Amino acid sequence: MASSSLPLHHPSHCLISNRQLKGSNYGWSPLPRYTVPTKDAVKGIRIQPIKAKAATEAPPFSLFQPPEAEGSASELEPADPDFYKIGYVRSMRAYGIEFKEGPDGFGVYASKDVEPLRRARVIMEIPLELMLTVSQKLPWMFFPDIVPVGHPIFDIINSTDPETDWDLRLACLLLYAFDREDNFWQLYGDFLPSADECPSLLLASEEELSELQNPNLASTMREQQRRALKFWEKNWHSGVPLKIKRLARDPERFIWALSMAQSRCIGMQMRIGALVQDANMLIPYADMLNHSFEPNCFFHWRFKDRMLEVMINAGKRIKKGDEMTVNYMSGQQNDLLMQRYGFSSPVNPWDVIQFSGNARIHLDSFLSVFNISGLPEEYYHNSRLSNDGDTFVDGAIIAAARTLSTWSDGDVPPIPSMERRSVKELQEECRQMLAVYPTNSKQDQKILDSMSDASRTLEAAIKYRLHRKLFVEKVMQALDIYQERMLF
Repeated sequence: MASSSLPLHHPSHCLISNRQLKGSNYGWSPLPRYTVPTKDAVKGIRIQPIKAKAATEAPPFSLFQPPEAEGSASELEPADPDFYKIGYVRSMRAYGIEFKEGPDGFGVYASKDVEPLRRARVIMEIPLELMLTVSQKLPWMFFPDIVPVGHPIFDIINSTDPETDWDLRLACLLLYAFDREDNFWQLYGDFLPSADECPSLLLASEEELSELQNPNLASTMREQQRRALKFWEKNWHSGVPLKIKRLARDPERFIWALSMAQSRCIGMQMRIGALVQDANMLIPYADMLNHSFEPNCFFHWRFKDRMLEVMINAGKRIKKGDEMTVNYMSGQQNDLLMQRYGFSSPVNPWDVIQFSGNARIHLDSFLSVFNISGLPEEYYHNSRLSNDGDTFVDGAIIAAARTLSTWSDGDVPPIPSMERRSVKELQEECRQMLAVYPTNSKQDQKILDSMSDASRTLEAAIKYRLHRKLFVEKVMQALDIYQERMLF
């Protein structure tokens, strides 16, 4: 089988959040989660890592101290004090935030109100020495360089495809870090998810993949699983040295490490002295930030101090208890979010419905009805033009504006009868799409509500198909509102 790799980009709702766990199902502590760009050779998909943005440095908040347990929200528990301690003794710093663990894993929350400023503000500083990084291009370079000269793990990394196998390289480096005595990741791994806690579809069974109700996505994930298994069989055969064999004694261990690499890797350009290097990075603490399509934070590399900064966007007002988020994959559909992170969203502004008919509606009229402004790649809801309390317009409506079949011809106005006919044809096509599924959205929601001990991968699969149906239904509702509110 041709080697392929899942295209990865930067964070299920957000960088995926993971639960704190002591120990791993495979004899070691659980590992991390995010990745860098690659190409799926079979499906032609390209996934890319979170891109850091330049920012102006700003004075930080006062140094954060771990919160007392009694101050937390009822459904969120403060992180173990050791979670802070292992980083603080190695110069990691957090300002004005606290880490909490909820039903869906870790998240980062504001511990104080933040007034909007004209400059970005630092909330986290993570030094290079705590990270695991691999250069994106040959020659392979590691920062910090923890792989000794002549170690066979380098030969395995060097055997990967330079164009597509970034995630395999990072998974190998991660496994090696967990085996290296006194390495920081041996401690940090106690707070990362085990295989049972990870929603990555790489860990899904055949039955769970069938629950996606999307044959193409299920097929892509089977190819990814076979790719991972083939790589493990090639490099962890019976004749390898013990120092390699103990890193991943069974394929489940390696596939789990690969899922951690894909879902937690951040792709950045970093500068160390005069060297400017594009790298795939596993960054502790920053990987606890969840995803949002409207994030309030971003990443910035501070080259003078060789560290990553997590910064609040300029002009953002933050209230105590608000979650701090980043955008994992801008401009990507739910299918790619599922492949990389194991989550989807019913309000993804970049999701798509493929219409095959000839019906089209007037674009400018549709945008006007829902107060959508900007160019197609930058559509946003202009809330100043909306009535107070109008919450109908969300990411799904923005996606509808991009994905519906539309027309626009200068000053030519729409003809009401033709618009109504087009609306009915588009709605009928939506109904046909929903009819293909063996279950409807209400049944899917009922299944989710009744599941108490289901695996994270099964839960993610059912949520994915539910979110797809909710998106199509939302588009149908938008078309109803459009023909009611059109001004002629």
